[in-house]
Amino acid sequence: MQTEARSSDLQLGTWLQTGSPIVAELADLSGFDWLLIDLEHGCGTEAAVLSQIQVIRHAAAIVRVGAPHPELIARSLDWGAAGIMVPMVSTAEKAAACVRAMRYPPHGDRGLAGMVRAYDYGLHRDMPKPVFYAQIETIEGVENARAIAAVEGVDVLFIGPMDLKLQLQSYPERARHDFAACLREVASAAREAGKACGLLCRQTDDFSELQALGFTHLAIETDITLLRESYRNVIQPLRGKKA
Repeated sequence: MQTEARSSDLQLGTWLQTGSPIVAELADLSGFDWLLIDLEHGCGTEAAVLSQIQVIRHAAAIVRVGAPHPELIARSLDWGAAGIMVPMVSTAEKAAACVRAMRYPPHGDRGLAGMVRAYDYGLHRDMPKPVFYAQIETIEGVENARAIAAVEGVDVLFIGPMDLKLQLQSYPERARHDFAACLREVASAAREAGKACGLLCRQTDDFSELQALGFTHLAIETDITLLRESYRNVIQPLRGKKA
């Protein structure tokens, strides 16, 4: 099973939202370091997770669950996911609960089954610890970023830009930082704790600036947005419109 090394080097990923194992396999062969199977906003169901993980042979397969449901976290890991992303992690307590769902006793509550795919159906028993991406998407999450980063078992503080921007716009009276300052705050919290920091990006974002802030785990677009723009770039010039 593939696992993602913790490193200060740039780790490039992308979102898989179509639920297609064909797209997952193509993305894997294209050279990404990690691929995010999206169960929160993606089109694929839980039943489509295993087939996608099975074709991801080079990158780290990360599953984003829609909520911190222990049974879904455990099932994804049993299927061979290298890590889990949980959205809306706003407190250290929530982060710690996610870690417990990912780990076996005495450090967690995950049930052990030695015949699952993660252990090559019982042929091997060694498996690296799964990587945990705690997604920071709320004003509260930014305020608690240092406490979240201090939780043992949190590997990556990962900012969800759309929800965070929506929170800042919706509750300006609660916001002490603008979006740029939130990026700096979370990156600083991760750096001080010796943890990695990540962000979902557009192709037009300034990657060098983000790297300078300390962001190492950068996801570039989603399969849907990349397909959308590719289709538009083919069609629009032929219809005499600007792409």
